[in-house]
Amino acid sequence: MSQTFFFYDLETSGLNPRQDRIMQFAGQRTTLELEPIGEPYNILVKLNDDTLPAPDALIVTGITPQQTQADGLTEAEFARLLMDEIFTPDTITVGFNSIHFDDEFIRTLFWRTFNDPYEWAWRDGRSRWDLLDVVRMTRALRPEGIEWPVVEGKEVNKLELITKQNGIDHFKAHDALSDVEALIAVTKLVKEKQPQLYAHLFSIKDKKKVAEIVNLDDKKPFVYVSGSLDSEFHKATVAFPLTAGRNGNVIVYDLRYDPTPLLNLSTNELAKSMFAKWEERQKDDFVKLPVKELQYNRAPAVAPVGVLEREDGWNKIGLNVATVEKHRDILLSSPAFAENIRSLYEGRPEFPRDSDVEAQLYDGFVPDVDKLRIEKVRYANANTLADMHPEFTDERLNELLLHYKARNYPRSLAEDEATEWEKWRAARINKQLPAFVSRLQELAILHGNDDSKTYLLQEMQLWAESIVPIED
Repeated sequence: MSQTFFFYDLETSGLNPRQDRIMQFAGQRTTLELEPIGEPYNILVKLNDDTLPAPDALIVTGITPQQTQADGLTEAEFARLLMDEIFTPDTITVGFNSIHFDDEFIRTLFWRTFNDPYEWAWRDGRSRWDLLDVVRMTRALRPEGIEWPVVEGKEVNKLELITKQNGIDHFKAHDALSDVEALIAVTKLVKEKQPQLYAHLFSIKDKKKVAEIVNLDDKKPFVYVSGSLDSEFHKATVAFPLTAGRNGNVIVYDLRYDPTPLLNLSTNELAKSMFAKWEERQKDDFVKLPVKELQYNRAPAVAPVGVLEREDGWNKIGLNVATVEKHRDILLSSPAFAENIRSLYEGRPEFPRDSDVEAQLYDGFVPDVDKLRIEKVRYANANTLADMHPEFTDERLNELLLHYKARNYPRSLAEDEATEWEKWRAARINKQLPAFVSRLQELAILHGNDDSKTYLLQEMQLWAESIVPIED
């Protein structure tokens, strides 16, 4: 089969993929020339009665829990549709900040629904691409031909502002389908105005291609664009592969900064800088540690330094060859610094294990011995599930199975399982409730004269009243 793009966007109940849920999914398949294939998808997903949405999120999207209950798919139905129709072999999934946001929601959805959380993104010719960093690099290096939004003197790369600035129809920002249509239009704009850069960034969505540019065995400076870099220079810099990171990744150094003040710092002093809170970073005497872990499989926006030789590239990002070479040579002559940074990342504290099994996706891979049992769960109907008692080796899966049955096939629950589920559901709701109520009250005051927002707030209030557990 030939490769296709699938552009997609989510609207969710909040920002945390471990705790919040997908409420709307929209997408459109296209050829690699960005011509549409088939009809677009626009799907609601039922918000279950174990989740109170973030009121701010729903104020933005306008989607109510009641809508999803009336017209949405269950999570199991939605996951099956994704695997059967959307993430088909040779599909390149594309979004806007999708690798850091939307893709994480898809992974945790698959974790909850007994699908493989990873294979959808790489197996059978599949891959993924993120247009946010494509837009950032285009703005930084090849902005010609595109109008770029500025808000209160600051560069902004929001999709709805780029479309407005360039006369592209975007009828309803933060509606998933409208955002998808806008994203395809912006992709066409970049491809048309800067075809060489577009082709390069498309080619390096493959981690092997990234490794040819960011290579620890043949260390060379490279152009790097990332949301974590300085906005003053379009989120762009020249970086250097410093040392090995975790999980086969690489730690890179921002050559905009002179490493000399850092070379004699102890590991503890370096750690203090790395883990400093925002308030500490604002102090005049704060010593910045300009290192970052680059993940090869996240389609980072990188390019050979040669791209700066054209179109006044060096001036655009506020750097020059002499500075880059000077700082690179200092790093090369100071292997102890690289070793200190490597050990710092190796000893970086892991996030404490979450007590919620649904948030334990990254606590370890599922053993192979459980994969056949997982597949049987995925294809089982309510009657089969009622009598199914797989002996999972991975203890997480037993609790996860209870949650899967309760959300998607509640009639499959035995009496003791229903009691256990209600206990878990009540604890989750009661944990969410104080912040939910507090924010709802704040927004009611803020939007008291806006009928449409008042309606949304009332619907959220009714939703909470309908799912809050009743005290015995």
